[in-house]
Amino acid sequence: MLYIFEGYGLDTDVRELRRGDTVVAVQPQVFDLLEYLIRHRDRVITKDDLIATIWHGRIVSESALTTSINAARTAIGDSGEEQRLIKTLPRKGIRFVGTVRGGDDAAQRMLQGALITSALPDMPSIAVLPFTNMSGDIEQEHFADGIAEDIITALSRFRSLFVIARSSTFIYKHKVADVRQVASELGVRYVLEGSVRNADQRARITAQLIDAETGVHVWAERFDRPLQDIFAVQDEITEKVAATIEPEIGAAEREKARRKPPEHLGAWEHYQRGMWHLLRRNREDLVPARAFFRKAIELDPTFATPYSALALSCFFQITHGFTTDHAASLDELFTEASHAVTLDPKDGLAHTALGLAYMERGNQVDAIAEHQIALTLNPNSSLAHYACGYALTRAQRFHEAVDQLDIAVRLNPRDPALWSYLAVKAGALYQLRRFEEAAECARDAARQSVVVVDLVWPYVWLAATLGQLGKTNEALAAVEELRKRRPALTVSGVRSWPHNLSRGESALEHLLEGLRLAGVPEQ
Repeated sequence: MLYIFEGYGLDTDVRELRRGDTVVAVQPQVFDLLEYLIRHRDRVITKDDLIATIWHGRIVSESALTTSINAARTAIGDSGEEQRLIKTLPRKGIRFVGTVRGGDDAAQRMLQGALITSALPDMPSIAVLPFTNMSGDIEQEHFADGIAEDIITALSRFRSLFVIARSSTFIYKHKVADVRQVASELGVRYVLEGSVRNADQRARITAQLIDAETGVHVWAERFDRPLQDIFAVQDEITEKVAATIEPEIGAAEREKARRKPPEHLGAWEHYQRGMWHLLRRNREDLVPARAFFRKAIELDPTFATPYSALALSCFFQITHGFTTDHAASLDELFTEASHAVTLDPKDGLAHTALGLAYMERGNQVDAIAEHQIALTLNPNSSLAHYACGYALTRAQRFHEAVDQLDIAVRLNPRDPALWSYLAVKAGALYQLRRFEEAAECARDAARQSVVVVDLVWPYVWLAATLGQLGKTNEALAAVEELRKRRPALTVSGVRSWPHNLSRGESALEHLLEGLRLAGVPEQ
């Protein structure tokens, strides 16, 4: 059996762990541990499970067990801090939470020893890796991340470029990444990497653009400037990269790609720190995210982007069920998004946020119009495609919604919040009565979201879909998992969720029908 996940292949027949063409050296016991976790990734594995299976019932110390788990994480590029693939659930056990493909079909695609990768798009394509912080000061991490993120944002505005989203490229942070392997995994031809060093109110930034097909450095430059010129440096890097890999991009397009920076560098830094928390998409991180955005606004009230980000935090609070006052959160979502659009009508993120606000108010015509503006301003934004797909589901345009969500996934294949794209897509497929596809999509969403313990939507769609398919036992298991997250869940309770008010009566009834079939009680 061959299991494929995040650029790795675990072949149980020849007992090899591979990354691309390279065999990763692992001890036999560590290999067995990985295989067991992956094979049973649908449940939490206890210490007793591991001792009985891997150590065959022998007495094993806690430290030996921890050492083996850490070795397994290291072998697949994970760590105890990240827990991106092997998640520890305190007092319960561990679970493999990565997305896995496996079986004979997958093995056939691996005949030449290369892992499944994304196909290159027709247009020039690029991934911007996290810039290395060379300052030796952990506080400068956000500064280095912000430089890379702003370059991604600026490049994304070029229609003639295909740009991978930040949350997919940033999984390579603090890793020694082989450029060709990164390009293969993300499906791009070019990779931009660089470093940042701050000292004495000056920033030294290096950047190099690499053609991953040949390994040739196409362009490289070093910038040594005062910190107050940092935005000019970002624009210069963006313009040179765009002009180098796509000469036909005109001066007018480059001018449109320029971002109006905030007057105060501190506002930008607070915004970047807030985004780090926002992208984690859980209840705890939304609190500091909102605090950082408000501080950025306080430092520079003319900086539009923190208003957009604050609006998005409201949207996540509403859709994830984290808000205690739906009406207040909805008002704040609309107010902050509207203000962002007023401050900067050319900010695609602002129009995305406003589109989501209209969607939650039940105004799908204006919602879709805002999302179309956002996509015109930034056609490479996975968030904009996701939001547009979301609004199209509410407008009952499910085929179009699936198309938009597929684009979002392709632009951001390693997004830690990929579960959200997949959950909305599962809902669209469910409404199209494509239940087998919906179930597969919902299962993927559930596996992706297991690290955020209070999310419900992947399990809502999984339960409803399995109910429609008549898979009683699986449906009951999904309902049990769902009710762990929402105790005493009932069909009438789901009907009353404020987030469902804009769904449309026929679509909502179809969802509730699936939940009844899955075994969710009416009252």
